[in-house]
Amino acid sequence: MQERFKVNVRRSCRLALLRPSVWYAESEARDQSALRLRIREIAMDRPRFGYLRVLVMLKREGWEIGKKRVYRLYRLEGLQLRMKVKRRKRISLQRGRPMPATGPNQHWSMDFVHDQMLDGRAFRVLTVIDQWSRESVSLEANFRLTGRCVGKALDEAALQRGWPKAITVDNGTEFTSKALDEWAWRRGVKLDYTRPGKPTDNGLIESFNGRLRDEFLNVNEFITMQDAREKLKAWQHDYNHHRPHGSLGHLTPSEFVRKRSDQQLESRPTPI
Repeated sequence: MQERFKVNVRRSCRLALLRPSVWYAESEARDQSALRLRIREIAMDRPRFGYLRVLVMLKREGWEIGKKRVYRLYRLEGLQLRMKVKRRKRISLQRGRPMPATGPNQHWSMDFVHDQMLDGRAFRVLTVIDQWSRESVSLEANFRLTGRCVGKALDEAALQRGWPKAITVDNGTEFTSKALDEWAWRRGVKLDYTRPGKPTDNGLIESFNGRLRDEFLNVNEFITMQDAREKLKAWQHDYNHHRPHGSLGHLTPSEFVRKRSDQQLESRPTPI
């Protein structure tokens, strides 16, 4: 409220029906970052340990802590243990929620969008974005896209930027296939699967797909697959370099990356 409407603290508290003392009050809660980090490390090392067994490990290390706090922090880290283990094993599965991206090319999101040609033939578009910069990493269109095709498209995108640490995907057959699982394992990429029936777990790519459909697919006709790919490439360039993004302070993704890079260079201490 203060940043948007440029009002002082007292007036902001009055409008929000808060006492100024509430605003200025400092939290007396103890810092839990070290404990949360250790809980996450134990869960990563021992994927089948629930919070009670994690508690035993912590007490063996000398932590004075109760099970309720461990359970709360365990849940906050997104480390709920699935009691029913799926029969298929995934060697590239991300355990718990990945750490938020703090720079480009750390965490991508991936999904599919469907449309049809002028003659009625259906085709699909693989959409990949960078979660930090909102940049469109890849738009791959084809009539048929398997898990192996997805891996090939990601390899082409990685030629210019390298591979990310993690990719958030849904539970579609292409993303749960053995081909993509092996691709991710060989390149050291973790696949972060959303909860079934929870598209909001991958909200950034859902938002991007909505813009792609509203601003591109709904206003263009596609005669051939080559025609669709050329138009997709032109729209992708416009999206990355010319279209302002609200969540980036009305900067384009490329401008946002360049601005943050310049800020990091300025913040570095100059050698004496």
